[in-house]
Amino acid sequence: MTLRFPRPLPVVFDTRVVTGSGGGPDKTILNSPRFLTPLGYRMLCGYLTPPNDPGYADIERKAAKYGAPLITIPDRGATDWRVVPKLLKVCRDENVSIWHGHDYKTNALGLLLNRFWPMRLVTTLHGWVKNTARTPLYYRIDRLCLPRYERVFCVSEDLYDAARRSGVARSKCVLLENGIDTAEYTSSRTTAEAKSLLGVPAGEFLIGAVGRLSPEKGFDLLIRSVKFLRDAGHPVRLRIVGEGDDRPRLEALRAELGSGDYVSLPGWRADVRGEFEAMDLFALSSLREGLPNVVLEAMALGVPCLATRIAGVPKLIDHGVSGELVPPGDGSALTAGILRLLGDSELRLRYAEAGRAAIVARYDFAGRMTRLARAYDELLERAPDR
Repeated sequence: MTLRFPRPLPVVFDTRVVTGSGGGPDKTILNSPRFLTPLGYRMLCGYLTPPNDPGYADIERKAAKYGAPLITIPDRGATDWRVVPKLLKVCRDENVSIWHGHDYKTNALGLLLNRFWPMRLVTTLHGWVKNTARTPLYYRIDRLCLPRYERVFCVSEDLYDAARRSGVARSKCVLLENGIDTAEYTSSRTTAEAKSLLGVPAGEFLIGAVGRLSPEKGFDLLIRSVKFLRDAGHPVRLRIVGEGDDRPRLEALRAELGSGDYVSLPGWRADVRGEFEAMDLFALSSLREGLPNVVLEAMALGVPCLATRIAGVPKLIDHGVSGELVPPGDGSALTAGILRLLGDSELRLRYAEAGRAAIVARYDFAGRMTRLARAYDELLERAPDR
């Protein structure tokens, strides 16, 4: 009799640099291991984070929620190469087959580590959204690294085009848009019930936004739009859920406009579903994005959406069918769009229903992970066990 033992699953090591509670990419990364295991891969989530960063506890909570294997590497900045031997030890101890980077530093580290522990190299482009003095340097590093990767996954068509311009061969460039677990993101309460839980007056129209408090999100435009509508006699209220460096500026603007009674910045939330459920309208005012997870979440939960026409957003929202699009940076257009939806409940309902249907049909997370696993199979020349 021949005994057969299950072969060990190939190990994928996803790596990312993060400060604080992270952002949209982390929702994808931390939710992925539980989907990849049935598809024949064991995934580890490696995070390079500043020592003693209090916000990192949120990443740990998300990992625990999804049962994601989390490996934390203390990282003291862009030039802290002490991370190299620690990452190499993980690769050797865990017998890593695929290195999956998620930013400029982990892309560079993957190329370096591959000299000491051969792996297949892949990366995901999520899009640079936070401009700093170092952003041009980060772009240059990525442009050097990306052509040397075997697969470059892009979450939106504009990022695909950017990768091609950076010298990534067409055969290595893959459009792999974000997805969402539609079973998890299903509304469980009415808008009125959700508003009550947040202490929002039932008779007020709640506009919601979710994201890192950062200038490229355009939240200042949203605050000014709500101020204009409130002054015009419309019972609107705004909640911007998130945390970030731009909080002092946004709070100063709120004080300057005297809008503290109806514009709130409640901070970061571990679970934003209750926030979405309370919204009469979700507004994305961003100036730059990739393919925003927050729009996927809003649409999946049946919230009508108004968003700026940037990057992958027009592919998510079919203007006039599943939501509305306005030009980025145009406060007047943003205000007009809100006003139009504020006065048309039937239109909002139509957008909500069409938005949910579009997400279920085209952006389900399970389907995204199946496509990713197939790409891994090709790299490893492996017949899938499925």
